[in-house]
Amino acid sequence: MNSPLYLDYADDAKTPEPETLENKGVSKGWKALGWVSVAMSGVLVLGSISAYGYARYLDGRITRFEAPEGVAAPPKLNEAVNILLLGSDSRQGKDNEKYGKSLAGEVPRADATILMHFSPGGGAVTGISFPRDLMVDIPSCQTREGGTSAPQRGMINSAFSIGGATCTWKTVQTITNIHIDHVAVVDFAGFKGVVDAIGGVQICLPNDVNDKDSKLNLKKGKHNVKGETALAYVRARHGLGDGSDLSRVKRQQQFLGSVAKKALSQGVLGNPVKLNAMLRSVTKTVEVDEDFTLEAMVDLGTKLKDVKLNKIRFVTVPYAPYAPDPNRVALAQPDANTFFSQIANDNEIEDMNKKETVPASEVQVKVLNGSGIEGAAARTGEALTAKEFQVLSVGNPKEMPAETQILYGEGAEAAANTLAKQVSGVKPVPSQKVAAGTVHLVLGPGWTGLVTKTKLPKKLDGEIKAGDNICAQT
Repeated sequence: MNSPLYLDYADDAKTPEPETLENKGVSKGWKALGWVSVAMSGVLVLGSISAYGYARYLDGRITRFEAPEGVAAPPKLNEAVNILLLGSDSRQGKDNEKYGKSLAGEVPRADATILMHFSPGGGAVTGISFPRDLMVDIPSCQTREGGTSAPQRGMINSAFSIGGATCTWKTVQTITNIHIDHVAVVDFAGFKGVVDAIGGVQICLPNDVNDKDSKLNLKKGKHNVKGETALAYVRARHGLGDGSDLSRVKRQQQFLGSVAKKALSQGVLGNPVKLNAMLRSVTKTVEVDEDFTLEAMVDLGTKLKDVKLNKIRFVTVPYAPYAPDPNRVALAQPDANTFFSQIANDNEIEDMNKKETVPASEVQVKVLNGSGIEGAAARTGEALTAKEFQVLSVGNPKEMPAETQILYGEGAEAAANTLAKQVSGVKPVPSQKVAAGTVHLVLGPGWTGLVTKTKLPKKLDGEIKAGDNICAQT
């Protein structure tokens, strides 16, 4: 489940046309993604626009569309607000055609689909990502030409091509059974202007990156990126992560968190010039349903004005490989339905991405002391033996680690996951240097011992929070 598959995007193929951001390595999908992050932050601060005399002017800049017909919306179970954010790759209009003028006549697609769940009272926000290559059942929709499409199986992003935002709205409601209150569609024309308006977005690179395709050339560490550099960061294929789609989704979620963190900071909220510039850019490019009025936006923004950054998190729907096509994924059931039910009921979300484990008595582990603390490996080995782990040996590593590590050989992932429950904050990593079926626990600097609690804090596997240290996972 949630395997880190590499999903090749068809629209990444290069076409011979004049040099634009598109063929300079900036993917249209990732530009749309950037706009989704901006729109999310804009929704969070819209409550502030009531302080400005031209709030109605901003509202008048927003394009609106009708709600979908033909499929009854799931019941609204509480006062939570669910907003579906869609990133469009439309080239229509002078602001968009410069990113690929030859594509202006093509049917636009949704390159980013994120359901924002705002808990009652504004206490928490959860952004739920749907992989664009997720295979789902798309219901009958009114087409862009005014006809009616047949129900079909397809990638979730194709619903937007069939019938625009309303078809995607119907599709997401159908597969999740979650009541969607509003939908917002954004394009990428003003991406650079918005990022620049908030003073750039902070990212953190785990290593130097020199990607000739995306034109991303940055040194390891923290950077405040703007405009094309920000686009290159979210688009880069090489030099960041493992090159898989899952890795890029994580980077997407980290980018969303950084944008929210910056947009909600006093440096923006307390700066009329920056706030106005951001809101003007957002309202210029956003398209929402007709019921998402200015009053509704202000009401939501007011409820969210005190939301804490660590209560804003981003997760991915539970998914698994799609059997007919290894380049696609499908919802992992019954986990996905359980997850959607928890969102609809605004319950505490359980971890649907729990890793497979085995009994401790089946785990064969070597403990290696790279902590610099004399006797640490022997004491840890004794503690693991008391917990029924099979401790093969204790000793010292050939190379001193920078931090505590759990390394596992072929076929030992489940065993490593079991061991990880005993070690705080360490994620198992496969290693060809470790014998098949075994695990190495390499104690690093600052080692303080095994965890003493029998139950870990409730946290979704791999979630990203807006308040996270952006360098913590690099």
